[in-house]
Amino acid sequence: MRTEQDMFDLILNIADRDKRVRAVFMNGSRTNPNAVKDIFQDYDIVYVVEEAKSFREDRQWIDQFGERLYMQYPEENSYYPSDMENCYGWLIQFADGNRLDLHVCTLNQALKGIKEDRLCRILLDKDKYLPNIPEATDEDYWIKKPTEIQFLDTCNEFWWCLNNVAKGLWREEVPYVMDMLNLFVRPQLIRLLGWKIGYKTNFTVSIGKSGKYMYKWLEENNWNAFLKTYPSGVIKNIWEAVFIMCDLFDDIAREISYTMDIKYNETEANNSLKFLKDVHVLPKDAKEIYL
Repeated sequence: MRTEQDMFDLILNIADRDKRVRAVFMNGSRTNPNAVKDIFQDYDIVYVVEEAKSFREDRQWIDQFGERLYMQYPEENSYYPSDMENCYGWLIQFADGNRLDLHVCTLNQALKGIKEDRLCRILLDKDKYLPNIPEATDEDYWIKKPTEIQFLDTCNEFWWCLNNVAKGLWREEVPYVMDMLNLFVRPQLIRLLGWKIGYKTNFTVSIGKSGKYMYKWLEENNWNAFLKTYPSGVIKNIWEAVFIMCDLFDDIAREISYTMDIKYNETEANNSLKFLKDVHVLPKDAKEIYL
């Protein structure tokens, strides 16, 4: 596996030799001083170029970066809108284990990206066109202090969406239930846990994508409970995970409402949980939910 220095030397040497490339900058986890460092970190690189068309049309140009296992052209993916005239990329998994996410972007497109991302670090600037960038920071991703309405909306969304989970479990529609849990219910729990961490750290940290760094600040019992909310595809196990999720959410919501000095809608929570428990024991041949 090529070392980090090997990769940077390769990236910069290719850029230096190619007259079309006028600057290079990096973003992503390798510029984040708080990111966990490991062998799976991508090299998120942008080449600032005069035009992207010649790179896009030359299918062999990318070969000089090394032997590939497989690759994606994200701008050519029909599911994602793109501006191929100004930005074009290659997402590459190399045979040696390294991964490179490389884009060529015109100057205006690059400047827009730099302005919106405080994790950028300039590696090369032949024409001194790029602005001076302060030291990279993940501050844009720090947990934001909630307002009262955000807290109440989060609680309402969590307890309301469990209605869909309940009926999906009774019907044994596992794919539907998993989508309801992971796309609508779980984000509210992660947001709430993030706020708990925010108050603990004075809102100066990022919990990472999907809350992957929450273990750094949560009490061990909270973190272990959170992990137990990820069930297998067995109905019994999903029910158990849902009730753990409810208990954890309720505990943290009460804690945060106390910290914020606002009223938590306990009636809503209790009634939602009651409905869940009633559906949990509802016979499969039931003709009514309540008599």
